[in-house]
Amino acid sequence: MPGDSTTVKINNKAVKQNSYDAIVIGSGISGGWAAKELCDHGLKTLILERGKDVRHIKDYPTATKNPWDFPHRNETTLALKKENQVVARCYAFDESAQHFFVKDKEHPYVQEKPFDWIRGYQVGGKSLMWGRETQRWSRFEFEGPARDNYAVDWPIRYPDLAPWYSHVEIFAGISGNKDGLETLPDGEFLPPWELNCVEKHIQQKIKDNYHDRYLLTGRCAHLTKPASIHLQQGRGQCQVRDLCTRGCPYGGYFSSNSSTLPWAEKTGNLTMKTHAVVHSIIYDEKKGKATGVRVIDAVTKESSEYFAKIIFVNAACLNTNLILLNSTSNRFPNGFGNDNGLLGKYIAFQNYRGIVTGTIDGFLDGYYFGRRPTEAIMPSFRNVCKQETDFLRGYMVFCGASRNGWSDKNNDGIGAGLKDELSEAHGWRVYMSMQGETIPKEINHVRLSKDQKDEWGIPQLITSVGYDDNDEKSLKDFLEQTSEMLDKAGCKNLVQRDTKQAPGLDIHEVGGVRMGKDPRTSLLNKWNQFHDCPNVFVSDGACMTSTGTQKSFTHFYGNYCSCGKSCCGRIETRKFVRGSKINWPPVCMLMGLTGGKPNDQLHCYTLQC
Repeated sequence: MPGDSTTVKINNKAVKQNSYDAIVIGSGISGGWAAKELCDHGLKTLILERGKDVRHIKDYPTATKNPWDFPHRNETTLALKKENQVVARCYAFDESAQHFFVKDKEHPYVQEKPFDWIRGYQVGGKSLMWGRETQRWSRFEFEGPARDNYAVDWPIRYPDLAPWYSHVEIFAGISGNKDGLETLPDGEFLPPWELNCVEKHIQQKIKDNYHDRYLLTGRCAHLTKPASIHLQQGRGQCQVRDLCTRGCPYGGYFSSNSSTLPWAEKTGNLTMKTHAVVHSIIYDEKKGKATGVRVIDAVTKESSEYFAKIIFVNAACLNTNLILLNSTSNRFPNGFGNDNGLLGKYIAFQNYRGIVTGTIDGFLDGYYFGRRPTEAIMPSFRNVCKQETDFLRGYMVFCGASRNGWSDKNNDGIGAGLKDELSEAHGWRVYMSMQGETIPKEINHVRLSKDQKDEWGIPQLITSVGYDDNDEKSLKDFLEQTSEMLDKAGCKNLVQRDTKQAPGLDIHEVGGVRMGKDPRTSLLNKWNQFHDCPNVFVSDGACMTSTGTQKSFTHFYGNYCSCGKSCCGRIETRKFVRGSKINWPPVCMLMGLTGGKPNDQLHCYTLQC
């Protein structure tokens, strides 16, 4: 296998045997959606997954185990932590789920600045252990870069994606309230989870004291009441177990494994190849387009090529950047589509460093059912309509309250008295945590190492991503404002904490292959195609122009579906060659669904900006 992709030797027999309508690189959340949409529209689709196969239910070995069934009672051993100082920092990495995570030595990278790169190499990717919070972006996320003069202007707006959000929410199953807020648009929701008595108390106190702050029930990809479309997928109601990161045998939460991939497989149009480490994209200079993908077998290290008319790169943000940077040719000597030199740059993430904890008296006659899979949320209230603070953008707030149990209190005594004490729930604890928008900057970038390679002969990725003064000011404001809100709600013993965690541990990194209107300042157009190679699409986090304050997962879904539909049914009639006139309608029109309702926001509370 050559060190780059400039030398292309194509075996004509291999071309015939290994040819498809579409190739999707990656089987996680974005790859699963891309494959579903492509297969639904009749395209013979190949998924290339670098990890092992994981079948729904069958390959969740710890899903129904009790704590005492684990050798270390589901704790991470000191030896394992020492060997995996990056991934062990992840909240979901424990004895029950460690088999879904990439260990530190399995795929090393170079940290020029501290960056915790959390990965899952298997069919389904990180969709098996993600946080499952799903919020629509508002118009303020899309308009932010142009208004505040950072990054580049998004080439799409909220109305473009609104029908795609609906399409995705209906299929995936998103629970939530219709709250009528312009800062957090409503969607197609299943019944919501209920806030507990303390959370409702805090919610009311915030409403009484602030006119621009709303504590809401979180929106998450869990089936509170499965609809027909979910039963067709073979999924059932969430059992409120909070064992999600092991894989859910009930299909209670959305994952590629339980939802999009089995659906695509049933069409007869899907082929899955596992242990397929993508080396690079093959570019044909005579045809002026990409023709295939070069792959290395993860186990045997043998190389092979696969060919298709269109290619979707959905390897997750940083791996997508890695593949594209390694896809060099005479036409693209500095990485695929990288004529402007921006590939790998303007990486952004979300700031999770802030948390405030405390206690609250009373409410001892109140409790709650099960282990609810979502938190209370507060949409950003900073710099929404105009610049109001000494930092750009804002932050979403997560909030929760729970009863202290037997393990949270020093219990004295012995015998029956001790047993009685352990069986009782104690007082309430509360918290608020931060999800802050960071500003994409050219200095925050990834690039390939010139002298260090992985075991497949591919250059290791260098991460050079860090916080800036804007992030510090946003963190300071979060700590002050949330402490004030909890104090007004009657909470006590408040403790402010800066976790000082490195970027990456939020697992929300985006950018490096950003969308935009101008080929001089972006790599992708509004349909997620490369400006300079329209038959290659990027629709995972790497395509993001900015990161916003809401979580981006539903935004990713909408992008996958919109750009996927833009090419379905057009493969035979469109050449996908730069310079050809492809007069596609806007993505919101490409949908062609009666379920899309871009004007749902007519009855919401509109901010007077």
